[in-house]
Amino acid sequence: MNQTNSATKNQSQQIQTVAQTRLWTALVTPMLLNGDVDFVTLEKLAIEQANAGNGIALLGSTGEGLALTPTEQLSVVKCVCALSLTVPLMVSVGGYNLPNQLAWISQCNDLEISAYLLTCPIYTKPGEVGLTHWFSELLEQSEHPCMIYNIPSRSGINIPLAVMKNIQSHKNCWAMKEASGDMDTFKSYAQQCPELDIYSGEDAMVAHLLEAGVKGLVSVAANVWPQATHRYVNMALAGQHQTLFPIWDKAVEALFQVASPIPVKVLMHLTNRLNYPTLRAPLTALEITDNPFALKSLMAIDIEINQWLEQSQS
Repeated sequence: MNQTNSATKNQSQQIQTVAQTRLWTALVTPMLLNGDVDFVTLEKLAIEQANAGNGIALLGSTGEGLALTPTEQLSVVKCVCALSLTVPLMVSVGGYNLPNQLAWISQCNDLEISAYLLTCPIYTKPGEVGLTHWFSELLEQSEHPCMIYNIPSRSGINIPLAVMKNIQSHKNCWAMKEASGDMDTFKSYAQQCPELDIYSGEDAMVAHLLEAGVKGLVSVAANVWPQATHRYVNMALAGQHQTLFPIWDKAVEALFQVASPIPVKVLMHLTNRLNYPTLRAPLTALEITDNPFALKSLMAIDIEINQWLEQSQS
């Protein structure tokens, strides 16, 4: 087999591996009281996700990736790679400096990862030509399948359909994480970009998007409920979703009552998954911990979700 055919076969195998993953956990980055990365807890969280069968997405907004230094970012990825987990690892590519992002991908290409999450550049609000160039350059630099991330609440724009049409045929363009929160926007991408697997980036939306062809979920909730969220996604994709709406809508309301990942880190601390609910400034756990009502709502939904999991398995 020549080198070109070998590379094509390897690419096909990589896409097949990541495409089998229905739930990706946008993993938080645990921190010590002084703000340093808590690598011991990071290993425990990654193993917990792997045991639940969930893919792991590192250094996204839930992982406070842009609040970490480049050295810390690389250390987080290397730490999880060293565990040799049986689930795929996806690494976020964010920011707005293209040479820096290309260099980041080049570094990670040499690590045992499975995919990249390519984020629409923040702050800059580029147009169709600029975004097509941005994603095309990142896709070309990658040696792994890539998921394009539409997150207008953080980037300022929806990725134009024309951009997705321009890049969907690239050999490394495998999927899209759609987190606009708008069902019509999701349907437009799904209909106009049939070559891509479209994942929901909104925990509560996946049960509503079955008819639109949703492939799976990139989840915040799975940080605190790895097994329950795995069960939820499988039930939703199997069409057993009628009873899922109320409790998971309530869960998302609690986990996003202030900016993510503040509530999920606080709840993970309260349930002994994190030693500290530390976040990097300007995010702070005080948004929740100084609010008795917010704390009560988090603890209440944690009880409900765990009860739901027991009932759904009986």
